[in-house]
Amino acid sequence: MAMDNQTGNAVADTRDFAITDTPGEGIGQIRINNNVIAVIAHETAEKVPGVVELQGSLADDIAGMIGKKAKDRGIRIEKENEELLTIDLTVVLEFGVKIPEICFQLQTAVKSAVEEMTGQQVFAVNVVVQGIRSQRETKHEEIG
Repeated sequence: MAMDNQTGNAVADTRDFAITDTPGEGIGQIRINNNVIAVIAHETAEKVPGVVELQGSLADDIAGMIGKKAKDRGIRIEKENEELLTIDLTVVLEFGVKIPEICFQLQTAVKSAVEEMTGQQVFAVNVVVQGIRSQRETKHEEIG
């Protein structure tokens, strides 16, 4: 099943995702921008215990210098046939957590939140663990 990659990251693609099954058909179309899906994924991911942050790529770091919003970092959205979403998350986890368990919780939470809020089916939530950070490092960064 080939995915049509429509985003390098959520903010790079300004295309909207059309919702076709809406109540009151015939009165107009509803479109959800990829940035909205990225914010839903980001907010949900940050609430999963053990997730320290979503971390973007070098390209995201460069984009951050020119105004890219933090809510889009580490998130890539792909669409297939304008019906199925694949969401890729790049995360940093807390040292000592059970990585597979945290990633499963992350996948489940993001899939559920996006489907519930947008009404669109999520085909997959892929998680890349980019790093691990100790609580001491996290506290030091918050202070400094």
